[in-house]
Amino acid sequence: MKIIANQLSKRFNREWIFRNFTYEFVTGKTYALVGPNGSGKSTLLQVLFGQMPPSKGTVLYSNEKNRILDAEVYQHISIATPYMELIDEFTLEEMVSFHFSFKSVREKATLAEVIEKMELQDARKKVISNFSSGMRQRLKLALAFFSQSEVFFLDEPTTNLDAKSIDWYWKNLTPILDKSIIIIASNQATEYPQTAENIDILNYK
Repeated sequence: MKIIANQLSKRFNREWIFRNFTYEFVTGKTYALVGPNGSGKSTLLQVLFGQMPPSKGTVLYSNEKNRILDAEVYQHISIATPYMELIDEFTLEEMVSFHFSFKSVREKATLAEVIEKMELQDARKKVISNFSSGMRQRLKLALAFFSQSEVFFLDEPTTNLDAKSIDWYWKNLTPILDKSIIIIASNQATEYPQTAENIDILNYK
């Protein structure tokens, strides 16, 4: 799997958020989008995974020299971001069941096994609107980690996580590092591996 960004630029009104971003992302590598708060890391991430169109430039996904159509990219990616919505009216079981009606489960785990891997078994009947911010973040990450995907986009992944949950994050991130493209937007070095390739968004202003 490859993602090729060519001369990507994004502008809101007259302000350029980033300009002329050209990069190639390949399987087996982790990339850290770094820069201060408000510098445009999340915007670049959204352009890369297709939530937001670029003002200029292109993003191409390919697999073994075959281009993946834009309408099919979602089948290959998983996303966990602070702005990603959950369905508050669902219980945890209902949310997991709904999500995996669209995505395949990694390693063919059952939904019960997925909830066990989340370490949220006691909350399986709990309505998501009653989840703490940390529980919501763990759920978002788990839906990404346990989906059969080739690319993972993580935006400030340890937001609202306590020390135990951060350990859980690393426990579940580590096994997919050499099998996937991992792109993490963060200004904290504790959120991505030391081996990650750093991309400073300030170089594209």
